[in-house]
Amino acid sequence: MNDVSSTAAPESSAVWLARAGLRPTRQRRALADLLLAGGHRHLTAETLHGEALEADAGVSLATVYNTLKAFTSVGLLREIVIEPGRVYYDTRSDDHPHFYHEDDGTIADAPVGSVAFASLPDAPDGMEIAAVDVVVRLRRQAR
Repeated sequence: MNDVSSTAAPESSAVWLARAGLRPTRQRRALADLLLAGGHRHLTAETLHGEALEADAGVSLATVYNTLKAFTSVGLLREIVIEPGRVYYDTRSDDHPHFYHEDDGTIADAPVGSVAFASLPDAPDGMEIAAVDVVVRLRRQAR
């Protein structure tokens, strides 16, 4: 699995992309550089686009969306859909649960192994379970 959050020395964006079988275009390298430099985090396409603008990377928001989709499709990132129109991209690509803070719209990792399933439903004929995403929604308690 391609995990950006590994403790090994950071690799170049070109190597990271090549390992995943993606052509290292200028735009992909620029966005990968931002992702690799940022350590483990959860971000939206808009957040990454803002960072790209600050870095003078010259990429459009549409390019950011397309690139994030490409990175997700090859396992470099994980997509976390909170609700329609609210999607986060996780630079940690292994299976793990998340906390979503409804009060401020932030997302954080929940401890690995903190969620257990006794069973899952059988997949319909001709289908297989690809993944199970767990997002625990949190809000401040009413006083």
